[in-house]
Amino acid sequence: MGPRLIQTLILSLFLGACSSPVKKAFLKPEKERKSAPDFSLRDSDGRTVRLSDYRGKVVLLNFWATWCGPCRFEIPWFVQFERQHKDQGFAVIGISMDDEGWAAVKPFMEELGINYRVLMGNDTVTLLYGGVDSLPTSFVIDRAGKVANVHIGLVSKSNYENDLKELFQSSAQHTGARLAGHPAVAVRAE
Repeated sequence: MGPRLIQTLILSLFLGACSSPVKKAFLKPEKERKSAPDFSLRDSDGRTVRLSDYRGKVVLLNFWATWCGPCRFEIPWFVQFERQHKDQGFAVIGISMDDEGWAAVKPFMEELGINYRVLMGNDTVTLLYGGVDSLPTSFVIDRAGKVANVHIGLVSKSNYENDLKELFQSSAQHTGARLAGHPAVAVRAE
């Protein structure tokens, strides 16, 4: 066996041990969703960011750390999702739980090409979210600011894709239903 094959096998075993069994995750029904707690944290440029700034968008809120292997594995998915869905009213927000702060996080962000907002987390924010005991932990938040799904540990990329697809479809259906209830208005340019 070559070193590359051994590395692949070790990574597969590690990820298998850290991840949830692959299954289709379902979003909570809208009436059962609870509001995502608002918070105020600083980004890598020192700007204050609040979750409420993202109201009206689908948000993937991800608690992670640079030393977390499964976190490193899923970050490229989030980079892709940000690029692919940004124009659909979507945003990824990463909350780093690194004790070393920006000194560890900024080089890591550059190395992985992170294209989404990263904030420095603290215990207060994790407690707002029920005490984040495992990394990664991700909250999928709908456009109304309510938690539609929670993923603890590494889950498959398709679980996230299914969540996003369902939330985007739901948003489109709600918009269509609202528009269907109003008569069309003709606008004439003069």
